[in-house]
Amino acid sequence: MATEVNFYHLTRSSLEDALPRLLAKTLQAGERALVMVGSPERVDALNTHLWTCDPNGFLPHGAAKDGEADRQPIWLTHLDENPNGAKFLFMADRARSEKVGDYKRCFELFDGRDDTAVTESRERWKAYKAAGHTVVYWQQTPSGGWEKKA
Repeated sequence: MATEVNFYHLTRSSLEDALPRLLAKTLQAGERALVMVGSPERVDALNTHLWTCDPNGFLPHGAAKDGEADRQPIWLTHLDENPNGAKFLFMADRARSEKVGDYKRCFELFDGRDDTAVTESRERWKAYKAAGHTVVYWQQTPSGGWEKKA
């Protein structure tokens, strides 16, 4: 199955700023999300951040420490797993999934200030395209929004 893979080139925002907005849009679309990051410590930090990032909003989510993955619309992990049955996969901190084709949409968020992350993203772009996935590149605008570039 071909997956739409969206590359989000973070140049103005941190992951902590950009991810909650993308997750909110995912939930508004009636979809579940899996967020894969680079380490268990990063899962813990992001878990805490998502509870406190919007004083006027709420992003229902959980991680292994919380349990009940099947009840969580957003699941945070450092493993290549999908215990909440998500169709949208978000990857950050250079986390990689071997199961991209199992998702409807994939979001690669990478730090544009990290030359190694940019180089790795270019390589993954080519690999996804060669595998038959649809690839889309989003660049951050000066105002912090997103502009589709490719």
